[in-house]
Amino acid sequence: MNHPFLDLWNKPSRLVVGLMSGTSADGIDAVLTRITGYGLSTKVEQLGFYFMPFDDPTRQAILEICGGESGGTREVCLLGTHLGRLYADAVGKLLEQTGVERIDLIGNHGQTVYHIPEEMPYLNTTIRGTLQIGDPSFLAERFGCPVVSDFRIRDMAAGGLGAPLVPYTEFLLYRSETEDVALQNIGGIGNVTLLPAGCALEEVTAFDTGPGNMVMDALVSKLTDGAMSYDDGGRLAASGKVNQGLLDWMLEDPYLAKQPPKTTGREYYGKEYVQRLLSWGDVPLVDVLTTATAFTAQSIALSLRRFAPRLPARLVVGGGGSRNPTLLAFLQEALPEVKVQIQEDLGLDSDAKEAVAFAILANEALFGVCNNAPSATGAKHGVVMGRINL
Repeated sequence: MNHPFLDLWNKPSRLVVGLMSGTSADGIDAVLTRITGYGLSTKVEQLGFYFMPFDDPTRQAILEICGGESGGTREVCLLGTHLGRLYADAVGKLLEQTGVERIDLIGNHGQTVYHIPEEMPYLNTTIRGTLQIGDPSFLAERFGCPVVSDFRIRDMAAGGLGAPLVPYTEFLLYRSETEDVALQNIGGIGNVTLLPAGCALEEVTAFDTGPGNMVMDALVSKLTDGAMSYDDGGRLAASGKVNQGLLDWMLEDPYLAKQPPKTTGREYYGKEYVQRLLSWGDVPLVDVLTTATAFTAQSIALSLRRFAPRLPARLVVGGGGSRNPTLLAFLQEALPEVKVQIQEDLGLDSDAKEAVAFAILANEALFGVCNNAPSATGAKHGVVMGRINL
């Protein structure tokens, strides 16, 4: 009897879809790639990208469950099934847009609804955990190909934080023999990957730098009475002023001083954090937004100055934050010695970057290749992340 993956292993290249929905809970990024090889021989070509926004009720349901204070097993069950169907719809739209009828593999990150990277007391013991929902069975049923999902928990079982996961793929795609490169993703949370010149995988370090767009998005929603969910083009932040006192207070955040490996999320920078900003002093709301935008930039700069062995020659920014010129200007101001670029400066797609990463991680899992970066997550050893649904 042939192994179910034999045909895929023997193909010169595979059509792989990557799916990502992040902590901003704004929608689903779906990318179609052609992947040749695996491991250090990996080559990736992006063939199409589709973004499917969540409607307001879905986004609110995700955010409420992410807070950890509402929703029970019934709600998680229903939302997980609902998201599974939405992921399948997003892939259907992507394939319709690209004219592709059949794909070989899908890698789906799922929607993180709770992440506990540090040990906490539970049932007379201590435990860490992570939960991504959005059942992959709907993808497998609709598209008839293997689906790799639920990546993070395998790294945690090996002693890692379950994050960040993208550094392994950045090592494959972005490392340079001649210069230090840093990759900064600014989604809901900011995370950076440090690639020293000519590095091996065990020399790669990565960690969450702090909030990316998450705090800004919450402030924009409040500032516009819910009419806007993010600062389009950074225009609102550009209209305000940085309050230095508030910024200095934000920069005292103990997370920023914590040594890597480290990871954070909505549990730390969610509603309660935003409320503390709003109650800090008598600061106009638009100035709080401008200050929070400057803080995201400063937290990234501080992270590089504190934890990089040396400042990189280039900082390549991806994710939604790369679309915010006000944020990028603050970032370049905070790092005058570093060339700040976006993915498009390299001929790549900022919006698709993380979805491409999960296409690659799925391809690695297909070949049984360890696809975490223990030096980034703190895992005791390399593991093959991802559960495969046939």
